[in-house]
Amino acid sequence: MNVFGISDYGSFCAAVLLFLALPGPGTFALLTSTGKGGFRAGAGCTFGVMCGDQVLLWLAVAGVAALLASHPVAFKVVQYGGAAYLVWIGLNLIFAKEGSTRSPVHIEPRHYARQGFLITLLNPKAIVFYMAFFPLFINPTTHRGLVTFAAMAATIALITIAYCLTLCAFAHAVSAKVKAHRRLSKWLQRVAGLCLVAFGIRLTTN
Repeated sequence: MNVFGISDYGSFCAAVLLFLALPGPGTFALLTSTGKGGFRAGAGCTFGVMCGDQVLLWLAVAGVAALLASHPVAFKVVQYGGAAYLVWIGLNLIFAKEGSTRSPVHIEPRHYARQGFLITLLNPKAIVFYMAFFPLFINPTTHRGLVTFAAMAATIALITIAYCLTLCAFAHAVSAKVKAHRRLSKWLQRVAGLCLVAFGIRLTTN
């Protein structure tokens, strides 16, 4: 389904949700904030994470747009590189060692939004992810330029808010379940990895 020039909009939304569900600095920041300050702190951190994502997202858009306009062949290479990157992330999740998902972030009990923003903005892998992610869902023959990019950014923002606030609302229960069922958590991580590998392969054949 092509919406606002986004190729396969349903898969785009599913991929965004899947990435949000993967353990990372943003997820750990949300859980830590909620644990220290309750839902309100988690909501503040959610706002910070979303703003950080949007800054990185539009930086990536600027690069993708320039490449699409001036070097169509290179853009195709980036698309395949992005698909390979998804497969690489998926394989890392599938074969990750036990204990590799422990929280790497430190949250002070104040200024949750600012801390969430900085943790997201300073994540060195985030800009690489966005540069690899956007080209996969852009069809050079049907995209509408800024309209397409704005629709993608808005979709990511809305899904991020919905998912993160839901996660904050059930943070205590989620944390307890993860600690009590480490084998289940590991299994879910591997399923997510398989989904990413499948996404990468599927998007190269569209």
